[in-house]
Formats: sequence, structure tokens, C-alpha cells
Amino acid sequence: MRVIISLACGECKRRNYSTMKNKKNDPDRLERNKYCKWCRKHVPHKEVK
Repeated sequence: MRVIISLACGECKRRNYSTMKNKKNDPDRLERNKYCKWCRKHVPHKEVK
């Protein structure tokens, strides 16, 4: 049930992080506040395919 996903920056749209999620527990797209090294600040990162 666990799937590898990528997290993209909300501002520059670059894929900075990859993580795993359980599709059964989290059917919607994840959004986490993470550090973007290109924007040089903490920005919401959203799940992309």
C-alpha cells in the first residue's frame, strides 16, 4: 500500500523531496512545509506525480 511520491515547491515548482505515503491512510495529496534550497526559505511543498 505504500507508494513513493515526490514533493514539489509551491513557489518555484522544483521537485526537492521524495517520500513514501500510505494510500489507504492518506488518499488526498500531501502538503508539508519544507525548506527549499533554491528559494532559501520554508515553503509549502505539495505532492506531485
